[in-house]
Amino acid sequence: MELFKVYPLYNVTPVKAEGAYVWDKNNTKYLDLYGGHGVISIGHSHPKYVKAFTKQLNKIGFYSNSIQNPLQQKLAQKLGKLSDCENYKLFLCNSGAEANENALKLASFITGKSKIISFKNAFHGRTSAAVAVTDNATINAPINLQQKVTFLPLNTIELVINELDKNDVAAVIIEGIQGVGGLDEGTTEFFQQLQKVCNKKGVPLILDEIQSGYGRSGKFFAFQHHNIQPDIITIAKGMGNGFPIGGVLILDTYKAKFGMLGTTFGGNHLACVAAISVLDVVEKEDLINNVNSVYNYFLKEIKSVSKVKKVKGKGLMLGVEFDFEVAELRKKLIFEKHIFTGGSNNKKLLRILPPLNINKEQIAIFINALKELLDE
Repeated sequence: MELFKVYPLYNVTPVKAEGAYVWDKNNTKYLDLYGGHGVISIGHSHPKYVKAFTKQLNKIGFYSNSIQNPLQQKLAQKLGKLSDCENYKLFLCNSGAEANENALKLASFITGKSKIISFKNAFHGRTSAAVAVTDNATINAPINLQQKVTFLPLNTIELVINELDKNDVAAVIIEGIQGVGGLDEGTTEFFQQLQKVCNKKGVPLILDEIQSGYGRSGKFFAFQHHNIQPDIITIAKGMGNGFPIGGVLILDTYKAKFGMLGTTFGGNHLACVAAISVLDVVEKEDLINNVNSVYNYFLKEIKSVSKVKKVKGKGLMLGVEFDFEVAELRKKLIFEKHIFTGGSNNKKLLRILPPLNINKEQIAIFINALKELLDE
């Protein structure tokens, strides 16, 4: 049997990883400034993560959600405390797309409506409703287009108000910082107005923090830069440092009913231990302060790269924009300088999503590599 080839692949085969580095089958060492789409939050193979995971695997790895699993409650309590979101309740699932599916479904249950407001260049996943609220026609099949979705430009509150006035909206969904779309984001004024008009209309505001959450923006959640309180928050990616897990944080004013949401694998023992380990490391190693320190260093040092047009994003969720398309630059970074970076829908932008414990010396390696390649 052959693989169903839906991914264009670079000719690199990783076999080992530690911290911010990856080694391929030829023992070539790469600096990882992409973390597998921002998944690696506390560094590859963190010893505390590996120890906790291995210990749990030797006990029990999985059983269904029809039995008690105290690890779920432990995770919820630690997440609430570290994120300052103790007035939310947690539903656990397996991925970012699944988190958004459940968030949208929950909002539709709450309102009894079906239309969703999303935003230009949004990316929320590849499954049914999640891909329907993703602004990319090429990955939406006809079955997804049955969903009722209105895409609006960011930072245009008047257009949001016009849609909400039609009284047929189930939810508004927005990324704290756009990821795949190219690191654009709402202004503080826009986010605050958005919460205000959603509250006025009784429409749940869903904050997709799947990529921008878990400290990546310099706060635990990116929406916290804007002093708002969403109704629903979705999380995944860095939550498990590579182990599949996702979650939905639901404001505690909303009441659960048996059978409303469900999952087979979500919140299993291994997933919970992975997620608890990530939070332990984020807390004990003060990684959010490291994010802000490295971010400030990055902003200062990137100014020395003459061909950079703009830096977008916050913390360690960054986009470096040029006046030219960066596909060839990314290849040269991989094969000549042995550095992983990411792309986006903006073909002129390098996406930087390193582990949250990256250091300034490693950022300096990237800056110097950019200078050398751009001066060729």
